[in-house]
Amino acid sequence: MPEPQAVAALVPFSTLDYPGQLAAVVFLRGCPWRCRYCHNPHLQPARREATDLPWPRLLEFLERRRGLLDAVVFSGGEPLADPALGAMARAVRALGYRVGLHTGGAWPRRLVKLAPLFDWIGLDIKALPDDYAALTGVAGSGAAAWASLDVLLAAGSDFECRTTVHPLLHDAPRLAELERRLRARGVRRHAIQRFRATGCGDRELVEAGAA
Repeated sequence: MPEPQAVAALVPFSTLDYPGQLAAVVFLRGCPWRCRYCHNPHLQPARREATDLPWPRLLEFLERRRGLLDAVVFSGGEPLADPALGAMARAVRALGYRVGLHTGGAWPRRLVKLAPLFDWIGLDIKALPDDYAALTGVAGSGAAAWASLDVLLAAGSDFECRTTVHPLLHDAPRLAELERRLRARGVRRHAIQRFRATGCGDRELVEAGAA
């Protein structure tokens, strides 16, 4: 497994990114999708930048914060895109932290291997499977995300599904059907998130969301 090199960014304290826990949030680069409402489009390319935080410095920070933070959450981008994610999660767990993951589920086979490393996972279920390509720009992305949902259900992982809603991309009947299908699959926690204009590069969505 590749050794961690650097991370894109660190939020040192969050009460929102891991339910019930005080967490640091680590942002990783790379994502195969181009979601219209993405508020971190600068993290979509996998290339490293001069501003990236070296992995040893991140570990030093986490060493100092032991006893003050409960958890570390890996976000992105799409964390599953980083081949060193597993090594990062193990290193953080060795420091005594709970480990969380924010993912869109782009690679269900990778998730099969990595899910056991995380104490909690937030899985983006963006829409009904057939509606995904209109949001992500990638054919087949809906099948991958819903397969990742099945991975977490089969593994018995502690997770919640999250759907970011925008009036141009979602309507009430589709949202109701989405909720119905998730319940039928056995999902117990489904959070609806409002679109955030900050960082979003899609002018149409930003203007409509502000109306």
